[in-house]
Amino acid sequence: MPSSVSMKALLETGVHFGHRTTKWNPKMKPYIFTERNGIHILDLQQTLVNLNAYSDLIRDKVAAGGTVLFVGTKRQAQEAVAREAERCEMPYINHRWLGGTLTNWNTIRKRIETLKQLEKRRDSGDFDRLPKKEALLLTRKIEKLEQRLGGIRNMRRLPDILFIVDCKREATAIKEANSLQIPTMALADTNSNPDEIDYIIPGNDDAVRAIKLLVGAIADAVIEGEQMRKAESGADDDGANAGMLSAYDEESDDEALLGASTLAKLRSAKLFEEEEE
Repeated sequence: MPSSVSMKALLETGVHFGHRTTKWNPKMKPYIFTERNGIHILDLQQTLVNLNAYSDLIRDKVAAGGTVLFVGTKRQAQEAVAREAERCEMPYINHRWLGGTLTNWNTIRKRIETLKQLEKRRDSGDFDRLPKKEALLLTRKIEKLEQRLGGIRNMRRLPDILFIVDCKREATAIKEANSLQIPTMALADTNSNPDEIDYIIPGNDDAVRAIKLLVGAIADAVIEGEQMRKAESGADDDGANAGMLSAYDEESDDEALLGASTLAKLRSAKLFEEEEE
């Protein structure tokens, strides 16, 4: 199913504007339409085709129970990444990528537990009983951990795919994902290296409006996948219930329905009622 993004929206948000021609990566040449006033112009036809195809991929992966990790730590992407990931209830990293977030996941998970324990102590009033300086240090520690790990605090396992804004800036995240064979999808500008990415969506990764549009489209695909998964889960439950009910049709005898023990109790009660009469 095509994404809700139109060619007009891509043009209006400036998705087609690349970097200066002096700052390009020649490997992005297949995705470049032309050059204008020293600026490379991306081929929006490819952007739209890839966005539609990869939105379907994201939708199907989520429908099958997969997790998408949104990554965008540059200033222009931070707000959109956090808002859209939260909207579709997926994990995200929008501040500095901690080395080992994927490759040393067990350690990162322990730090997330530390964050949760500190928050629990704070919320229970434990900090009020500590010396002022110690309480302040712990509060600052919570703030630091929340900034770096808050977006992945509910991520219980490694993600099934990464969606990345700005390949160059998130090189460490891409390297870790590649080493673990976790697929990567990225919004890639004309200075990116497409060889490092599994699924390229060519586009302006510096303009806030362009980032919001494309990150929002991926979040929409996630939501659609979640709805499909819930619908399928509901259908499975209905099928199971129907199967159980079919065993209890009118032709079933009392013992099959109630069990011998329950049936004996009912018969005993009936005899007792008859004796009283």
